[in-house]
Amino acid sequence: MDRFMWTNGLLEMNETLVIQQRGVRLYDGDEKAKLDVGVVLLSTHRLLWRDQKNHECCICMPLSQIIFFEEQAAGIGKSAKIVIHLHPAPANKEPGPFQQSKFSYIKLSFKEHGQIEFYRRLMEEMTQKRWENTPVSQPISTTAGLKAGRTRAVGIVGIERKLEEKRKETDKNISEAFEDLSKLMEKAKEMVELSKSIASKIKDKQGDITEDETIRFKSYLLSMGIADPVTRETHGSGTHYHMQLARQLGDMLQAPLEERGGMMALTEVYCLVNRARGMELLSPEDLVNACKMFESLKLPLRMFTQTHLWCSVCKNTC
Repeated sequence: MDRFMWTNGLLEMNETLVIQQRGVRLYDGDEKAKLDVGVVLLSTHRLLWRDQKNHECCICMPLSQIIFFEEQAAGIGKSAKIVIHLHPAPANKEPGPFQQSKFSYIKLSFKEHGQIEFYRRLMEEMTQKRWENTPVSQPISTTAGLKAGRTRAVGIVGIERKLEEKRKETDKNISEAFEDLSKLMEKAKEMVELSKSIASKIKDKQGDITEDETIRFKSYLLSMGIADPVTRETHGSGTHYHMQLARQLGDMLQAPLEERGGMMALTEVYCLVNRARGMELLSPEDLVNACKMFESLKLPLRMFTQTHLWCSVCKNTC
């Protein structure tokens, strides 16, 4: 523990936070250090530990002090640990919580798990040794940095605050997205009403519009989907809903069935119907229940157990 020194918790310039884990207790060798459970942080240059309750109590140690490290499995009533073996403390080391120690290693005891990922990231940093390639400069205090107008290092507390702000921003974006989706659905209904109105006017003023123009414009309207899809909101639920849905399917599927020789697979029908319904999607169960009512409603379509639809106009059988 005499390898640790006091720190203000600021990341130094060119230093990057790699991972942090809550619920970690420090051991000086095999003895518990006289520190409470805290947060251990791994950066590209240092190993830091901060008290969870008193954020001003923060200590650090350069990764260059580490010789090697190993895992210690959890036992009955014991947490998993990472044992870190260290070089002797340098003579010019800055002050820390412990001036002397009889041990040449420390232990990180993970009370809330997370040791596997922390061990992996520590292994990566010790292999890459990024602290050798990117020397750090001294951290700039918050007050001095603001007065001088210089870029200041990001503190650990600041990192946590930024993460919280990012989470709130994400929640806000999700809420706004759902609001936009609701508005889009309202606009879609308005477009459907508009298409019905235009189609009615085309029918009333057939003489003023050429046949080619009428056919072309009607195709545009059809590409928008079913003008007024049957839904549970408009037609209730149960038998009445399935009866109205069956009648609409009878009108919609007549032309596609004739184009396909009078028979379609029910899976193809399902895709075709939902594509036409736009945002008012139909469940497979409702589709099957509606198709079963073709015969009782005396519609020109039938559903066979082979999951095909048959058109009485084409008289096709299979």
